[in-house]
Amino acid sequence: MKVLVTVKEVAELEDDFELEGTSVDEKYLEYDLNEWDDYAVEEGVQISEDVDDVEVVTVTIGPERAEETIRMALAKGADRAIRVWDDSIEAADLLDVKTKARLFAGVVEEEEPDLVLTGVQAGDDAFGATGVALADCIDFEWAAVVSALDLDVDAGVAHVHRELEGGVDELADVELPAVLTIQTGINEPRYASLRGIRQAQSKEIAVETPADVGVDAIESELTLTDMYEPESESNAEIFEGEPDETAAKLAEVLREKGVAQQ
Repeated sequence: MKVLVTVKEVAELEDDFELEGTSVDEKYLEYDLNEWDDYAVEEGVQISEDVDDVEVVTVTIGPERAEETIRMALAKGADRAIRVWDDSIEAADLLDVKTKARLFAGVVEEEEPDLVLTGVQAGDDAFGATGVALADCIDFEWAAVVSALDLDVDAGVAHVHRELEGGVDELADVELPAVLTIQTGINEPRYASLRGIRQAQSKEIAVETPADVGVDAIESELTLTDMYEPESESNAEIFEGEPDETAAKLAEVLREKGVAQQ
């Protein structure tokens, strides 16, 4: 059995940063594995621990820099990784969901997995659509926002709980091969051990181009037109000074608001 897990490297801003047009200088960014994908990796690794003869393969669309993040997924138990990238992807302003799905679909065709796991969404763009779009591209059964998974390999069925609006928990059976988008909280992602980190250095990361996975041209329909810090509106008043001074100011405000003394 083969489990394919899509992973993404996302950037996190430092508390203080500066915008330069439609980008942020690299010195203000720190990169890490997308939170939702971390849970998907853990779910794949747990399946490999519970079921005999399971290979866990991760796939990402990202530059060479992303290999450090991919290594962490390998250190947690994934067997090997695939990174899709070339100059045409780098030249694209932003990759839309359709383009990402086409690239991942090419990898699926190449790898022929029994199960594809993705995070529900990414922490940077939060589209929450790549997994479902991928399922449509490859004509797999699918379930989104999966909060619990019980895999019956012999029957070829995934028994899943889905987290719906209003606190509703839906139980559904999904026939394999399938795509499942994994919600946070489905498990507890493990920390990479020192032994796992050392082993990850020797695990394979295959680099493929869009052409290698059957995508002739990158034609994203997304364009980044502006970037700005949103204005925050608040009625909060901050009292500065010594404790007795701020206490007096607070008491005055409370009196003005009609708060009775106790």
